[in-house]
Amino acid sequence: MDQSELQALADKVDRLIARCEKLEQENASMRQTQDDWNRERAQLMQKNDLARNKIEAMIGRLRALEQH
Repeated sequence: MDQSELQALADKVDRLIARCEKLEQENASMRQTQDDWNRERAQLMQKNDLARNKIEAMIGRLRALEQH
């Protein structure tokens, strides 16, 4: 291999390293976004359960009032 071929190979390796670093950063960002979405989903599910429980309690009270 002559000097120009070695330099071309070194340039390709440098570009590959830069690409890998960029992909690692993007991957970390995507994982953070996924964690945020999962956290939000859990909060929404908790709110949904709370609302369902409140509605079921109201229905129970209405049925009890209806029977009296």
